[in-house]
Amino acid sequence: MKTALSVENLSKVYLRDKKKNSNINALNNITLEVKQGEIFGLLGPNGAGKTTFLSILAGTVIKTKGKVNVWGFDLDKNPRQVRASIGIVPQEVNLDAFFSPKKLLDLQAGLYGIKNNQKITETILKLVSLDKQADSYSRNLSGGMKRRLLIAKAMVHQPPILVLDEPTAGVDVELRKNLWENVKELNKIGVTIILTTHYLFEAQEMCDRIAIINKGNLVALDTTKKLLERIKTKKITFKLKEFDSNLTLSLPNVNFLIESNNTISINYEKELIDFEHLINYLKEKNLKILDISIDEGDLEDVFIQLTKN
Repeated sequence: MKTALSVENLSKVYLRDKKKNSNINALNNITLEVKQGEIFGLLGPNGAGKTTFLSILAGTVIKTKGKVNVWGFDLDKNPRQVRASIGIVPQEVNLDAFFSPKKLLDLQAGLYGIKNNQKITETILKLVSLDKQADSYSRNLSGGMKRRLLIAKAMVHQPPILVLDEPTAGVDVELRKNLWENVKELNKIGVTIILTTHYLFEAQEMCDRIAIINKGNLVALDTTKKLLERIKTKKITFKLKEFDSNLTLSLPNVNFLIESNNTISINYEKELIDFEHLINYLKEKNLKILDISIDEGDLEDVFIQLTKN
């Protein structure tokens, strides 16, 4: 599989105070690869370095050191080819309110030097489900439509890599679902997607692999499945036949919480305690189980664990 993006020992240092020689290390020796055709998640708390990373790819921030290779082009040797290989969808909605989607895409294509007979405006509008709104004013579009129009603008020069920076920020549930369907369709036709989001459940559902950055450092890089396997604790909620809430429960490496006279929550280390052992213990206490709810944890648990440590 071809490498779409490769970053080696990428660092960015901002000089905060010349007199005190005080520096801010926005990125510290980041090394990662994004494979062709995958949806790659780039996660991290505010101030982690995500925006700096994307700005270096976009050419608006100059790296301090390291190598960046995009679609086979070196950022230092072929900056124009690098920018032509990437379409960046910004977090902010920056559209001319009095231009139609068709006009906006034609203008954007012109900025990339694409001739009229090579423009694929209609195809892109259809791809993002805006063909029916092609001649409407942008100001009359809904929030979700404006987000899709930003994606369309980033696609006019047919880049093989699409970067989505917080694409669903401020978008309601239904529009978010439609937006992700559009992104999946783009991915199916071969577009490599790099995604940043604060909605961790989206990353968990959408991404093949995920990189987590914290304070400029790469703290995790793995498949979504393997990152979820890092969760060591498990929570189980038992709904029971009514019992005495003053009951004492105690097992090594297990935390019992009696929530009511018919509900108990249990937190335990998956590697240290067997589930069957917990069931047998409750039976020994003459507790009759009516229902069981299991929480295996999600990407948010991994994220908090890694960024706090």
